[in-house]
Amino acid sequence: MTNTIKTWLLMGVLTVLLVLLGRVIGGTTGAFTFFLIALAMNFISYYFSDTLVIKMTGSYPVSEAEAPELYSIVRNLSLKAGIPMPKIYITPSPQPNAFATGRNPEHAAVAVTEGLLNLLNRQEIEGVLAHEIAHIKNRDILIGTIAAAMAGAISMLADVFRWGLFFGGGRDDDNNPGGLIADLILLILAPIAALLVQLAISRSREYLADETGAKLAGSPVGLAEALKKLHAYSLRIPMEVSPAASHMFIINPLNGRALMALFSTHPPIEDRIERLYAMRW
Repeated sequence: MTNTIKTWLLMGVLTVLLVLLGRVIGGTTGAFTFFLIALAMNFISYYFSDTLVIKMTGSYPVSEAEAPELYSIVRNLSLKAGIPMPKIYITPSPQPNAFATGRNPEHAAVAVTEGLLNLLNRQEIEGVLAHEIAHIKNRDILIGTIAAAMAGAISMLADVFRWGLFFGGGRDDDNNPGGLIADLILLILAPIAALLVQLAISRSREYLADETGAKLAGSPVGLAEALKKLHAYSLRIPMEVSPAASHMFIINPLNGRALMALFSTHPPIEDRIERLYAMRW
């Protein structure tokens, strides 16, 4: 199963959860209404994602005169990907890492940390940047925003249902206690399931960006070797970054904190490296 197919199957699961929970509370119209509310809430962060994430991470623009090799790599990868060249930023952190952002290829930016430039060789930097260009090419910001909107709508629906039950509302199930129990189970499990599916979509897009990036770079070796170094240093060098922006990076910048793999936005590094080496041609 390709990562693209997996992404849309997971989107389908979110849709089913949203419709089921919506029908319990307000029918199909109720589900659609809450989806629109969640979409509106996420639209602002999506539309201004390039500006917001750059500010959140303290990244600063760099000129071609200041970083000619960086510009050369990004320009070459952008041409291969068939997208406009994104803006280039440097993040003032000793932890080696990188991210891409922007609502579409025409409004995109890539950023690398000072630590990454100091640690990696050219082939590894190219592998990392190819991964970030792949995110832009694959429109992962848009896909992530839609997934977040659907998961958010499910959570809001569950909140409405919970408050309705608290104040004596909800469905009229006095003669059908089994229906009330089913509603309560759905109320508890749907938001958790939605979150897990949203995170699974994020991990799927990371795998896809690794695959696409390896093809853009012409070899998976640079990215695989870079991931080894980035992971090792992320465990030793902390990064002061908001958890809200952590999912944007090529590896979780908060890796040093104990997180269950199930609740991680990133796939296990070992799996990503193994998959990349399996691609060698």
